[in-house]
Amino acid sequence: MSNTLYPEIKPYSTFHLSVSSLHSLYVEESGNPEGLPVVFLHGGPGAGCDANHRRYFDPKDYRIILFDQRGCGRSTPHAALQDNTTQALISDIEAIREHLNIQQWVVAGGSWGTTLGLAYAQTYPQQVLGLILRGIFLCRQADLDWLYGAGTRCFFPQEWQAFVEFLPSALSDDVIAGYYQLVTSDDAQMRLKAARAWATWEGRPATLLPNAALVGHLCEEKLALSLARISTHYFTQHCFLHNQQLLTDIGRIQNIPGMIVHGRYDMLCPVDNAWILQKNWPKANLDIVADAGHSAGEPGIIRGLIKAANNMAGMLSG
Repeated sequence: MSNTLYPEIKPYSTFHLSVSSLHSLYVEESGNPEGLPVVFLHGGPGAGCDANHRRYFDPKDYRIILFDQRGCGRSTPHAALQDNTTQALISDIEAIREHLNIQQWVVAGGSWGTTLGLAYAQTYPQQVLGLILRGIFLCRQADLDWLYGAGTRCFFPQEWQAFVEFLPSALSDDVIAGYYQLVTSDDAQMRLKAARAWATWEGRPATLLPNAALVGHLCEEKLALSLARISTHYFTQHCFLHNQQLLTDIGRIQNIPGMIVHGRYDMLCPVDNAWILQKNWPKANLDIVADAGHSAGEPGIIRGLIKAANNMAGMLSG
């Protein structure tokens, strides 16, 4: 199985869908208009889609739907926190499905996209043919504590020190709340500096080996601001989910097949997230990639995701 993405393709349709009096979503379609529909959910919260996200799916087999979540990428208004909740995003996914007149589809996502994908599937299981998930984030308190407490920092102590020392001492007791205060302040210069510090911490542990290009991409002004503002907004509210909710409600998707791809050395979302999920979801197949961290751009993850998408298409067509 190749660890190279499918060749670049262009969307055959792009549009903006109004989902509230404030929010308008960028949506695109590529691949085969008559193919198996798949909707891709990007990470973050607050990141956005890019052209490579189309390239994990065989364009001959799949009708590939990408969209930027509220406040992200090409959706408007940028980095907006008002009316931006997990429940609103679930409704947005369903609005896109209805707008495109799709009866059922495959749901794919990475990192935060796995959280949202599971929450959507548990809300609308009858609309979901299968799930393809990479880098499981269950959004439990333990998962937030790992990433912004006593977990990841044990492996990246210098990076953690820089991340925490950016905060004024008065805000350092609660890292997430402290950064939320900075990235929502009235000082535009401070918002951007804090957003870049937040994005740097997210980027440095994301790959098995250091990847300065990824960190630089995450620190680009527009992306850093949406990533930091929306992530801290969600994390201060526990992603608008009850603790353990995605595991408690797993029975709602027991009959839906899943493909889980997770890096052995994922420092953002430890592999036991994927292990626990699969143990509670017998119809899911777990592929632990031996030579990868968290990023979807690592060769082993690419290989695993392409295999998962091909297997899903074969299973559903069969």
